[in-house]
Amino acid sequence: MASIPTTRRGLAAAMRGAARPRSLEQQFQAMRLSAKCSRCLSTESFQAAPEIDSEKIQGMIQARHARPVPVSPSYFSRTSRFNDSYLALDKLLRIYGNLPIIPPNAVERVSWKTLDDFRHAVGEQVRATDYVKCLAIVKRLHQIHPKLKPAPVIQALNDFKRSVQAFKNETVKQQLDKYGRSLGNGRRKSSSARAWLVEGNGEVLVNGKTLADYFGRVHDRETAVWALHATGRMDKYNVWARVEGGGTTGQAEALTLAISRALMVHEPALKPALRRAGCVTRDPRRVERKKHGRVKARKRPAWVKR
Repeated sequence: MASIPTTRRGLAAAMRGAARPRSLEQQFQAMRLSAKCSRCLSTESFQAAPEIDSEKIQGMIQARHARPVPVSPSYFSRTSRFNDSYLALDKLLRIYGNLPIIPPNAVERVSWKTLDDFRHAVGEQVRATDYVKCLAIVKRLHQIHPKLKPAPVIQALNDFKRSVQAFKNETVKQQLDKYGRSLGNGRRKSSSARAWLVEGNGEVLVNGKTLADYFGRVHDRETAVWALHATGRMDKYNVWARVEGGGTTGQAEALTLAISRALMVHEPALKPALRRAGCVTRDPRRVERKKHGRVKARKRPAWVKR
């Protein structure tokens, strides 16, 4: 009796042979082979596949395609920190905008950050128009009644306040020392002056020299003691001054401001008269810098046709 094929190739060859006319013995062998193959292909020889965990598969798919989510909605913006601040203020205005407010003239005066200060704080090149809109919201929130102002609004406003509030600074009143002298400081351009004023007969010393010896021009002499001349106090006080930096004109005008400040310590009632004479406020003007391609700040070289 021929052996029964057990491999796939032998089984295929046997099946092809079964298609040709065979004897009874060959047909019997084919029947035995088909019965054995049916037992080999029964479900008992295979293991069932494990049940699919849909949640696990979904988690794997999400983990494979997951991307980091930015913390801020303005992450892809050039001014993300400013946009976050603006959106936070806008949200506070929508939430607390209906609270009672006080008149603008009764609101506490606050020094808000300038555009340069805010740019330095956030490290971003914020546009001026955008910052103006932001400050408008800040000032509107600042008008809320102090007793009803919520904590989130106070915290948001503190981020826009300057570290030093100029409106809360109190002017330190100068007083006379034990010798009856008053001290005044003055500046003009790159010159600075310090003047001590004491009651006397009108003597003026500048850097140890008399007024006529130190200032050669008559205009500079008059400018230096203009505060005393405008108030009629030329023969009432003695002046001892130290000046440095700049030229004679700058030193003379710096000395004017220094003497006027020292004079107001002795007689505070003279401030209106000194202000009318132009001796109270410092002159902020400076020489304009020279420009490239020009002789001076604005003067141009002479144009020659040929």
